[in-house]
Amino acid sequence: MRDIVPETKAPYAGLTPDAVLDSLEAAGLAPDGRLQTLNSYENRVYQFGSDDGEMRVAKFYRPGRWTDAQILEEHAFVLELAEREVPVVAPVTLTNGSTLQENGGYRIAVYPRCGGRAPELELPDTLEWMGRFLGRIHAVGALKPFIERPSLDIGTFGDEPRDYLIDNGLVPADLVDAWTSVVEHALDSVEQCYERAGDFAELRLHGDCHSGNVLWIEDRGGNSASKGLTQSGPHFVDFDDARMGPAIQDLWMLLSGDRETMRAQFSHVLRGYEDFAEFDDSERHLVEALRTLRLVHYSAWIARRWDDPAFPAAFPWFNTQRYWQDRILELREQIALMEEAPL
Repeated sequence: MRDIVPETKAPYAGLTPDAVLDSLEAAGLAPDGRLQTLNSYENRVYQFGSDDGEMRVAKFYRPGRWTDAQILEEHAFVLELAEREVPVVAPVTLTNGSTLQENGGYRIAVYPRCGGRAPELELPDTLEWMGRFLGRIHAVGALKPFIERPSLDIGTFGDEPRDYLIDNGLVPADLVDAWTSVVEHALDSVEQCYERAGDFAELRLHGDCHSGNVLWIEDRGGNSASKGLTQSGPHFVDFDDARMGPAIQDLWMLLSGDRETMRAQFSHVLRGYEDFAEFDDSERHLVEALRTLRLVHYSAWIARRWDDPAFPAAFPWFNTQRYWQDRILELREQIALMEEAPL
């Protein structure tokens, strides 16, 4: 296997703590020096204190990933949800009159700090509550399409990442035939799942709705230090992966365990979801297909980010024989699952 060699300067090499504070000052936020790095690989995210006593969160977007128009379209969607009192954490307007500002080569968005814990997805009431709010998000998402942001489909999440991994020689030479064969079979099975699902509607999605992008807030009686974030229950954060796609994309990542467990979980989610949005049962055929696309896309995502020092440090096992052996077995399991009846 060819070594992964960075081809460009590390994307955040110039983002020192001083540069972060300078950028925040340029955005008119008067940081008081308190700065904490938050967990994020794709972007760089910091919690910071301001002279007004408020704690806020600043996101520095990864250079080159999205255009300004795509980022602003994401912001507009989140603000549209907030205006309809859907519990999301929306960006604030900065001194330039926009939710996006550039300084020192980095584009910045700022959000109110939202404290909370991960949702307890093993609880039926939590799943139903999550379903209600996802139904509300999708009811708004269906009102109009994204124009600038792409769709989640077989081409963008399956074919293109497969080609990237093969063309760049990232699979070990002695495993490339096995991996290529199994990924082709898996993507053929994805196509068949899409055919069984038929003509489903696409809408604006969160796009990456796993438990790490949901903060559960307890009832604070309006005394939260985070203004406007006092409603108890789930609050959806980080719409960075918002795309057009099928509704099931925002539901399947809430499910885990064996098929019977996931079937029960799904029924709880739908019980809440269908209070606000109609669910197309044909999309059940897409659960394992979308999981398969995510697995293929994930490998290419790590490979593309290897010039960022955070990635070799976080994923030291990526460029190994064992990693690709496990991916081959994983895709074989997905092929079998896609041949079973839908949830």
